[in-house]
Amino acid sequence: MSDQQRQQSLLGPIFKLHYLPAALAFVAMAAIIFFVDWQLRDSRMRDLRQHVTEDLIGIRTRLENNINGNVKLVQGYVAALETEPDMTQERYSQLGARILRGDTPIRNVAAAPDFVVSLIYPIAGNESSRGLDYTRNAAQRDAALKVRDSGQLQITGPVRLVQGGEAVIARFPVVNLLPNGREHFWGIVSAVLDLEKLYTASGLRDDDLDIDVAIQVLKNGKADRAPFFGDASILDQDPVGMTIRLGHEDWRFAAVPRGGWEPPAAHIWGPRLLLGLMGFIVVAPMIWTGRLTEERERHLEILRGHEDEMQTLSQRLQIALQASKIGIWEFDTVTGELIWDERMRDLYDLAVPDGRVGYIDWRNALHPGDLARSEAEFARAIETGLAYQTQFRVVCRDGATRHIRAIGTTYRGSRGHKKVVGVNWDVTQDVHLQEDLRRAKQVSDIQNGQLEEARLIMESAALHDALTGLPNRRYLDRIVAEYDERPASETALTVMHIDLDRFKDINDTLGHAAGDRILRHAADMLAEFVFPGDFLARIGGDEFVVISSPANMGGDYLELAGRLIEAISRPLFHEGHECRVGSSIGIATRTSADARIEQVLVNADIALYEAKRRGRNRVECFTDALRLEVVNTKRTADEILRGLEQNEFMAYFQPQFDARTLEIVGLEALARWDHPTKGILPPAAFLKIAESLKVVSQIDAVVLNQALLQQFRLNASGYPVPKVSVNVSAQRLMDEALFERLEGIAFRPGSLSFELLESISFDGDDRELVHQIERLKSLGADIEIDDFGSGHASIVTLLKLTPRRLKIDRQLVIPLLDSKAQQNLVASIIEIGRSRGIEIVAEGVETPAHVEVLRDLGCDILQGYALARPMAPGELLGFVSERRWMTGIGAVA
Repeated sequence: MSDQQRQQSLLGPIFKLHYLPAALAFVAMAAIIFFVDWQLRDSRMRDLRQHVTEDLIGIRTRLENNINGNVKLVQGYVAALETEPDMTQERYSQLGARILRGDTPIRNVAAAPDFVVSLIYPIAGNESSRGLDYTRNAAQRDAALKVRDSGQLQITGPVRLVQGGEAVIARFPVVNLLPNGREHFWGIVSAVLDLEKLYTASGLRDDDLDIDVAIQVLKNGKADRAPFFGDASILDQDPVGMTIRLGHEDWRFAAVPRGGWEPPAAHIWGPRLLLGLMGFIVVAPMIWTGRLTEERERHLEILRGHEDEMQTLSQRLQIALQASKIGIWEFDTVTGELIWDERMRDLYDLAVPDGRVGYIDWRNALHPGDLARSEAEFARAIETGLAYQTQFRVVCRDGATRHIRAIGTTYRGSRGHKKVVGVNWDVTQDVHLQEDLRRAKQVSDIQNGQLEEARLIMESAALHDALTGLPNRRYLDRIVAEYDERPASETALTVMHIDLDRFKDINDTLGHAAGDRILRHAADMLAEFVFPGDFLARIGGDEFVVISSPANMGGDYLELAGRLIEAISRPLFHEGHECRVGSSIGIATRTSADARIEQVLVNADIALYEAKRRGRNRVECFTDALRLEVVNTKRTADEILRGLEQNEFMAYFQPQFDARTLEIVGLEALARWDHPTKGILPPAAFLKIAESLKVVSQIDAVVLNQALLQQFRLNASGYPVPKVSVNVSAQRLMDEALFERLEGIAFRPGSLSFELLESISFDGDDRELVHQIERLKSLGADIEIDDFGSGHASIVTLLKLTPRRLKIDRQLVIPLLDSKAQQNLVASIIEIGRSRGIEIVAEGVETPAHVEVLRDLGCDILQGYALARPMAPGELLGFVSERRWMTGIGAVA
């Protein structure tokens, strides 16, 4: 071997050892590069999947909302058919034009009573569908029958249409409520939703959409067929998947980014080259490691912040639950696992050492009397998925009974298990309070009955007024009969009808004691000044009658009336207050033996009415002019009868508003007369004459029918009104047709309210009226007392009727802004209503300032020109939909 060869053999191992650190560094660097490259690819993949997921969520949500929104529109048809089973095609088309206006994906809506299509909208292009019998159509028979059997909405699709395109078909059951309360299956309503429009509205056809989507139908959790939207190859590309529930079908969405999951080459090789260059720099690994460490610390800091926020929220929730003493529970319907927190165990007084409870523990704690019902309600909530809400009793370990109120809702957990989560709380004190109130009411009713019985006995046995000592109405009737039997030589007589002015103001402001003094004062003055031998009687609250005796036929009763007015107007003092009233007097004279004294009394009453109309505190004598006015009244009466025949009477509507939210909570239907020559007339122009004709009940019936119609129209248009109220007269209360009408319609209890007119009095024998009012209540109608504070309504009335609402007369509301005493009076009325559980409605709300004052006083409902005037039916929907009342009252709201 030569020297050169020997040198090379010695240098070989030295050379390999020299490059060994570099080789090791190269291997380490390569491992780092591969690891970082994998991390970057994984991060990009996660970001890309997150982006695809967000886009797919948006598409799925819009598509689901579009389908469900159009289903809700069609449910308006279903609601209309349930209340109008005999709907005509014209009415059906009108509803369709209103409900399905605008560019909607609903291609047509067909109604099939007894599974035969007889109504369709739109008709154009769908004429061939009319007469189609679903039970004889093999393609649609099973789906139609399934709607009837399940009683629930069924959605089928996609379905390829004969006229082109694909659609989703939603089928709804229509069930009518028969008069006997039973449900009757009327038929089905089918709506065809154009899938292409749904795709477009949901963004699936957008040009700038950067994902590819495929949709397929799932049955029993498995794909039924190939995707009906998108390319089937998407399913093989590890797509992002989501599912929506439509009726009883599931749709599975799959999405991948356009161009696939593989990022562009520039995104791959750029970082790789950069890592390769950094690998030759010694400090590069340290810088990279520092950056990774800094990023990690930043994420850890954010995570710690989120944990602190979660802990704070958890502590707040814990404090709230402890303060409210509400227990939380959760039940897994699949595994049977029941989870209770500590408050739940305290509520049920359970001692569980390991803290674990089961369904049997809840069942054993239930009171035997509530066991079957409570288990059935809980099972029904699990089966139907509806909200769980109930109340039951539990028995504690010491034998004590607690009343528990429970609410809950169902959901599906992450593993697909149906679960029920809810809360319990102790309402024992509330139940005991309600029982005490019921007992107190029973005692009060017994006492009131005893008082009423005693009053009737005393009234039937007395001919004189207990307060003034004067003869009363019964005594007057006896005298009238005696006068009619007197000989013709005593035909001439004079009748004076006296009514006190401003008496009600004193009685309401200073109390009944002051009112009684006024009445005694008036009676004393009358007894002092009337001619000797004349008959003097108190026939009502503040009304008196004087009938002349034959011995005083030549007396100047006009001069006497003037002296009576002057005497009655003399002031008297009560508890430091000066009390002064006036009087109005009507005088009528009988000059012919043919005239009965009852007619003379009527003539005197007409003259009294004229005196009050001309300003009160004056005297009027019955004349031919007044007789002419009676003739005019007769003419008006004839026109009223003709108006009833010609359907001239109608209803105007004035909305009522929640005092706190200013949202519409009701409508009052007001009678109006569309007179052919005088235009729209208010009740004041005809009501009194209609009462004398005994046709008020017919007008009330017209108003009731129109009120129910407008309530239905508003509900069908998507603007539900909680209740509508109508005035009811004494005539209408005694009309059996009213009760037959109410028994023949289906209305939600509390959605119809009757306002008792001020002409209805409960001061006499009112047992029959009270009985009729209780019949209205039993049918689900509410009772309201109208014009409270105007004279006819009293505390006794509240005790007798226990109405749902009390309406404060506008005469008490209008002066609120200028009178603190008036505010105190209204506040007292509101407090009285609250003590009896009665809602308070204020009439005459004329300004925004009235709204604020009444709201502060605690009034519940507002009604007046400041919010809305009475309006014709045609104006009502626009007013409600445009919320016009908020324009002038927005500052208060």
